[in-house]
Amino acid sequence: MDTILERYERYAYAEKMLTAPETETQASWTLESSKLKAKIEVLERNIRHYVGEDLEQLNLRELQYVEQQLETALKRIRTKKLKENEKNSEHQDSMLQMLQPHSVPSFATTSAPIFMGAAMREEELAQTHSVSTSMIPLWMIRHINQ
Repeated sequence: MDTILERYERYAYAEKMLTAPETETQASWTLESSKLKAKIEVLERNIRHYVGEDLEQLNLRELQYVEQQLETALKRIRTKKLKENEKNSEHQDSMLQMLQPHSVPSFATTSAPIFMGAAMREEELAQTHSVSTSMIPLWMIRHINQ
């Protein structure tokens, strides 16, 4: 009889240990969710402040903090934009360099009008030297050929 009771107590204790963590995890999830809700509220309030809403309730220090955050974000955006512009200009430069070997040598463009006795129009010059006007604007062809 003692062994049966002892075994029963052991199983009952083990069962309590198995169900206890479940209630603890439920409590921890509840606490975690309330913390996350509070963080979400703070973030939403900050977003409203950054777009210029609900600023009346802020004191001077908080306003200065919002201003600092906006300035920092602006600097990041401008830096990113500058880097994008540099990439685009490098890409355009590389495209021009790729097109340059296919363009007309400078001696041919300078000597052609002299031998012909009259200046040619830009379109005729581009067609004569087989430079594609669809890829390069005419004003660029003039600069390339001069």
